[in-house]
Amino acid sequence: MDYRELGDSGVEVSEIGFGAWVVGTDWWGDRDESDALAMVEYALDAGITYFDTGDVYGHGRSEELLGEVLAERGDEMTIATKVGYDFYNNPQAGHGELPKEYSVDYLREAVDRSLDRLGVDHVDHLQLHNPNVAELTDEVLELLDELREEDIADAIGVALGPSIGWLAEGEFAIEREFDAVQYVGNMLEQDVHRHFVETVAREDSPTSLVPRVPHSSGLLNEQVTPETELDAGDHRGFRPDEWYETGWEKVDALRFLERDGERTMGQAALAWLLSYDEVATVTPTFRSTADIDEWAATATVPPLSDAEREQVEQLYAENFGVDRFDGMEAEDYRTSVDGDDLRKAGLLPERAAD
Repeated sequence: MDYRELGDSGVEVSEIGFGAWVVGTDWWGDRDESDALAMVEYALDAGITYFDTGDVYGHGRSEELLGEVLAERGDEMTIATKVGYDFYNNPQAGHGELPKEYSVDYLREAVDRSLDRLGVDHVDHLQLHNPNVAELTDEVLELLDELREEDIADAIGVALGPSIGWLAEGEFAIEREFDAVQYVGNMLEQDVHRHFVETVAREDSPTSLVPRVPHSSGLLNEQVTPETELDAGDHRGFRPDEWYETGWEKVDALRFLERDGERTMGQAALAWLLSYDEVATVTPTFRSTADIDEWAATATVPPLSDAEREQVEQLYAENFGVDRFDGMEAEDYRTSVDGDDLRKAGLLPERAAD
């Protein structure tokens, strides 16, 4: 396993992280809590140190379960959590979005409750969960600074959409030099990833990028095939059928990345994201110890060549030769106003000179 830094925070993260939305929830298929805890322990043994959770996952249960492991192996773990959704005062039906609460009093209380569940006095990486730009007020930014000064949070970030809004929010965080921006990004869904890579470079920002869903909901690790029947509560079942149908055709176009016995498609998907210096860590969704064995070994497989990376980007630009539903268009994932509009309104700083 190799390790990188989140922004300029000094927080070290494993290149392969553990998306703990599967711990304490049934969003990617139901699992016994003891099995989930065993997975966390197994990941630690494999060199995975970065665990990304959120207070809303299982309404705090994910944090509680991670806290059980932290109590024994906390010195080996780097913990990220998220706040911003008010599940304390609002019931959640299925996977629908809860109301958000971004008053500073609520956010501070939410952070305190997360720390209690985790059993710690500080968190390595604190993220605001799907904030809108209008919610990133001066008061909220001052609170984040206070939390760092009080050693409650070592690194600060945002975890974004994509369908809720990402463009202006991500630009705001990068230009204000947040330590990290988390988003959905993979070889089949490149728009958000490429935009943020370009923004970090343009702004010469220290902000690190943290892509999630690197296997595009099971397509790029081939855990969702035409024969797969997803459980009723599985979050991946909310993708349209046609999205999967075209996705399988696109995966076939990427077969050139596989190297028999040396690099699997699942490893190639992770290696593609990690080939960007702006990326600090990638958080796949582990379903088994076999997943951990395979993906934690990504650092040992042949890295993608410049030619391979260019071919992946070119295939995306050409929609992989698929004429039907494209799956992810940039405009579908942008807020109703763009960054330039927000600058004119004084809500974003002016761009740095190119």
